[in-house]
Amino acid sequence: MTMFSVIVTALNAQGYLRECLESALNGAGADTEVEVVVVDNASTDASRAIIDEYAERDERVRAVCLPRRLPAGAARVAGAQMAGGDYVLFLEGHDSLMPDALMALARRAEDTERPDVIVFDHVRSTWSNSSIGSGDGRLFMAPGSGVFTIEARQKTLNLTPTIANRVLRTDFYAAHQELFGQDEYTEVLPAIGSLLAAERIAITEAVLVRRNAREVPLGEEGHSNLFRQYEALWKLLGSGPAMTEAARIVFSGMVRRYLKVLTLTGISDRDQAEFFHCASAHFLRYKPADYQRPANLNGVRHAMLEHDSYSGYRALQLANRKRRSVRTLAAKAKKKAAEVAKEGAYREQLRHPIEEDLAVFSAYWDRGFTCNPGAISAKLGELAPQMRQVWVVRRDDVPLVPAGIDYVVPGSRRYWSVLARAKYLVNNVNFPDSVIKRPGQIHVQTHHGTPLKRMGTDQIPYPATSRGVDYEALLERCARWDYSVSANRHSTETWSRAYPVPFTSLDYGYPRNDLYYTATAKDVLRIRERLGIAPGRKALLYAPTHRDYEAAWTPRLDLERLAKTLGHDFVLLVRGHYFYDRGLSPLQELHRRELIIDVSRYDSVEELGLASDALITDYSSVMFDYANLDRPIVVFADDWVTYSATRGVYFDLTEQAPGAVALSQDDIERFFLDGGWRDEATAAKRAEFRRRFCEFDDGHAAERVARHVFLGQEAVPPVIPLDQRVPAPTPESAAASYPSA
Repeated sequence: MTMFSVIVTALNAQGYLRECLESALNGAGADTEVEVVVVDNASTDASRAIIDEYAERDERVRAVCLPRRLPAGAARVAGAQMAGGDYVLFLEGHDSLMPDALMALARRAEDTERPDVIVFDHVRSTWSNSSIGSGDGRLFMAPGSGVFTIEARQKTLNLTPTIANRVLRTDFYAAHQELFGQDEYTEVLPAIGSLLAAERIAITEAVLVRRNAREVPLGEEGHSNLFRQYEALWKLLGSGPAMTEAARIVFSGMVRRYLKVLTLTGISDRDQAEFFHCASAHFLRYKPADYQRPANLNGVRHAMLEHDSYSGYRALQLANRKRRSVRTLAAKAKKKAAEVAKEGAYREQLRHPIEEDLAVFSAYWDRGFTCNPGAISAKLGELAPQMRQVWVVRRDDVPLVPAGIDYVVPGSRRYWSVLARAKYLVNNVNFPDSVIKRPGQIHVQTHHGTPLKRMGTDQIPYPATSRGVDYEALLERCARWDYSVSANRHSTETWSRAYPVPFTSLDYGYPRNDLYYTATAKDVLRIRERLGIAPGRKALLYAPTHRDYEAAWTPRLDLERLAKTLGHDFVLLVRGHYFYDRGLSPLQELHRRELIIDVSRYDSVEELGLASDALITDYSSVMFDYANLDRPIVVFADDWVTYSATRGVYFDLTEQAPGAVALSQDDIERFFLDGGWRDEATAAKRAEFRRRFCEFDDGHAAERVARHVFLGQEAVPPVIPLDQRVPAPTPESAAASYPSA
């Protein structure tokens, strides 16, 4: 039996941490045991809450919560102090183990009589590619059945220098702990040092870890840390003739990394010059006797390091940068020529100062005053009436703009003016690519639904939805976000992973859902009257989502049959998805015949929710919002297998539904005729669904966003616990309150 201590260091890893922990906890087999020590390195996101959740429910998980952020190596050491296994394996919260990885390592450990170090292969993941090989494959060829020393197989030092591609016998780690606590931005010392210090090394060609690539800035402290690591490494390596090849490998890697640092942006000229001179000193101090300079442009860079010629290096760097800039500008000029001509007014407006009291709002690609931006706008008008608000509204939707709301039409001269000058820009999608975020501007992304279907870069493996999408352009748009509004931790974690750009998550709830807690009985009755719902009838809101594999919408339910089967006691409110052309809607004839009420053009989905007694939906995010009302929800999942396979989803809705799940029209009809739509079993499902997805919605979300973003207040109203919230009254209770209404 082999026990592994998996040490996970988490720093703002909320989007990946669950996958990481699950991969470790599920990796044990019949001959393996696992303990997981998770170190929260003073994260500012929800990582700590996730760690606490796992520690509470699984005794194999232990949490270490650091009061302040430590260097990566020191954080690992803090976790490893609690290791009780035979081997330690270090992961970051963004990494994950492959299935059966621990069992494969246990077998290798037994086959090689428990060596000091076992090295394995890994892959890297980025937003644009599910897996990129490590490039180490050739070094794992014919690993052999036994163990070796680094002196015998010096080429092993060419392996990617990461601590995550190996396990270390715990007593070996303890004896060489000084190698593992110094690194911050690079793992050169622990990775190469552990191989140099080991007396017995084994390798396996199996790919056992997936690393999620992240851009980690290398600041001034990182520069000096890198030098210290290499100095310690050269002491460990020594200078004997037996390690000549090892010296060449370490030297080559050192110079390569130093030159890479010199290409980084964001480093001052003074710091770059200082780094260059230190790198030059290392070049001369550690240059092998048989060193041969590369015969290419890289060789020129080597020569400049060798002669400590920073002025020459700088001249070469500027010349290369100028050539690249000319090529880039030429390409961009060709692509943007039409845009620049059209948006000349915008470019001119960018020269003007930002107006601190100006906020621009848009929703659903400029469809009008609605959704989360609309709720924030309304609350901002109450809390800060001095703030000037302007909405971006398509010309066709101008008649829907409420009285008193200032608006601009996309493409107009004033449109470009407000986009250039506004301090705040709020949207539930993205502003166009042509919008430039100026220093000092604040962009708020409110989103427009809790994600069931895959979003952002998580869509890449699904051709039905990702074909033709420019993900680099998408991430450039997302990089403008300062804030991302979230209704629950599921969304918070999903957004941070699907949109891998830096932003602050506002875990405040969805502002549009405030109405589900603030509406009164009179509001409910007023909306029903406006819609023409007769007193005493049960209103069923049918709101399906769109499907990427369907060009036009045809209701999957036979609505005429359903209306006739349910009879006069029920009335169907049917809302087609806005992605489809409403002019071709098959609902109009049914509405004319009074078999249904077509509410596709009714602007507020929230008001439709208030007016209804129950929701019928398929995979629409409306179910997450509607759950706040604590009213029955029926999921019609007749094509779930096709939808989930082609669109991609984050969880199995049929297993974690907010109520009854129907796989056919017969199921739907039976549920409503025999009462299965609102029995105890469906109420229990709904309660669990609400606990998970209505986490932050309590009626005060818009106020929290307005106070924090626009008024700069750190102290905002706390989220009311779910069991203390009172949703808006049901139509039945509203009618009982006003029997004469």
